[in-house]
Amino acid sequence: MAKLFGFSIEDSQDKSTSIVSPVPKNNEDGVDNYIASGFYGQYVDIEGAYRSEHELIKRYREMALHPEVDKAIEDVVNEAIVTDLYDSPVEVELSNLNASEGIKKKIREEFRYLKEIMDFDKKSHEIFRNWYIDGRLYYLKVIDQKNPQDGIQDLRYIDPMKIRYIRQEKKSNVRNLTKLTTKDEVPNPQFDEYYMYTLKPNYPTGMVAQAGKGSVKISKDSITYCTSGLVDRNKNRVLSYLQKAIKALNQLRMIEDSLVIYRLSRAPERRIFYIDVGNLPKVKAEQYLKEVMNRYRNKLVYNAQTGEIRDDRKFMSMMEDFWLPRREGGRGTEITTLPGGQNLGELADIEYFQKKLYRSLGVPESRIGADSGFNLGRSSEILRDELGFAKFVGRLRKRFANMFNDMLKTQLILKNIVTPEDWSQMEDHIQYDFLYDNQFAELKETEMIQSRLGNLAQIEPYIGKYYSTEFIRKRILRQTDQEIEEIDMQIEEEIKNGILPDPSQVDPITGEPLPQGNGQDLGAVPTDEDPDAAAAQITDAQYQKDTKSAEL
Repeated sequence: MAKLFGFSIEDSQDKSTSIVSPVPKNNEDGVDNYIASGFYGQYVDIEGAYRSEHELIKRYREMALHPEVDKAIEDVVNEAIVTDLYDSPVEVELSNLNASEGIKKKIREEFRYLKEIMDFDKKSHEIFRNWYIDGRLYYLKVIDQKNPQDGIQDLRYIDPMKIRYIRQEKKSNVRNLTKLTTKDEVPNPQFDEYYMYTLKPNYPTGMVAQAGKGSVKISKDSITYCTSGLVDRNKNRVLSYLQKAIKALNQLRMIEDSLVIYRLSRAPERRIFYIDVGNLPKVKAEQYLKEVMNRYRNKLVYNAQTGEIRDDRKFMSMMEDFWLPRREGGRGTEITTLPGGQNLGELADIEYFQKKLYRSLGVPESRIGADSGFNLGRSSEILRDELGFAKFVGRLRKRFANMFNDMLKTQLILKNIVTPEDWSQMEDHIQYDFLYDNQFAELKETEMIQSRLGNLAQIEPYIGKYYSTEFIRKRILRQTDQEIEEIDMQIEEEIKNGILPDPSQVDPITGEPLPQGNGQDLGAVPTDEDPDAAAAQITDAQYQKDTKSAEL
């Protein structure tokens, strides 16, 4: 195999040779497994796969230029990427990561550095839009080969038409797979994974997997590869979310074109001129008809593109009238008018296919009209489509965040902040927090919280009698075990820091702090007093009070 361009990150742990599997690992990236062949060298023929992928990307980009599709794409991108004057569109979230504060601080710093070299805060809209349209995203991670510990120096975008991910099976494994394995012999196929990059986006016949043949082989770890997650299982290729809208868009285009042709041809009124030619011979009659037609016909043509008016008689206009001869004995010269097309203002079919196009793109139909707003009222007024659309955008964000995950992994390992083994354990606990401004989902959550608190107020008198505190927190407030544990720890910490009052120092009925005694311990057991002496004091006090009342 020729030398690859770039770098590779190797796992320091020696994996056990006893862990074998006849089924290769599937990354669901839409990459075929190509088998090396040839006597003098290695040749990988990916012409068919590349051409199909190349044509798909071209089609997706052409679809994005259509006004309806462009509006739907902008709705998706604007929901996924929220630009704010002060906040970044995305930040790394490490609350679930079990690591020291020093490691978390370094991860945040490196993530901020990666965003800076990508210029993500300014180009986030374009980056996400390109990924959404093409269905894939490639970035070259440029490092200093002499000082790899300095980390990534630059991130350069690669056109998906110029690069191809290849998974090539090793020759040694090809022979093993062709043999009949015994009971104790399980094949364990091994693959060489790399990228093939070329400056020319169009390949004439095939692609030779050798450097110096017009293409460059790049190592797997040098490229950040992020896909849409949609894969055609039959043809094993990555699809874009615009794939489902191809048929709907073609139907909409045909309906619009046919409507324009129908209106241009049927809308204007046309006249029929019956010219009396008398007993003239056929040739003379035709000549006379042409003379009359040239005399009275519309001779000027208006050019809508340039705004010019010219005399162009060789072209027949859409408002061309009909000239018919009439022999002697008829009704003489006559002019009649043909009515224009009827029901030209009906757009029900256009609206249907527009809604169908929006449904295929996952965008709510209510967003088609320009005057269709939303009411920030109760959640009952929120359409179900908007909630589904918010979940769809959330899934897109999760998939798009794989790009940050790969870049952050390379950066942390190169700078020796974490090891590859540590990263495999930390990867699932690193989340990415995107700015969110979907009012529909926020309204739904707010109303649910209000409803739960209302139920809690009604059931509070029965806590401790018919319902336990744990039941209330799990069934009424819908708190999970993890949330309960986190909330209890937060409350305990806030009481310790003095943010919240100590429950033992607060009256449970009124919520007011208990009065502090004169140095007396509030938790001490009260001493028993003489009941006779206390009764005597109460009697004397009552006697004095009654005496003063009588005197008054």
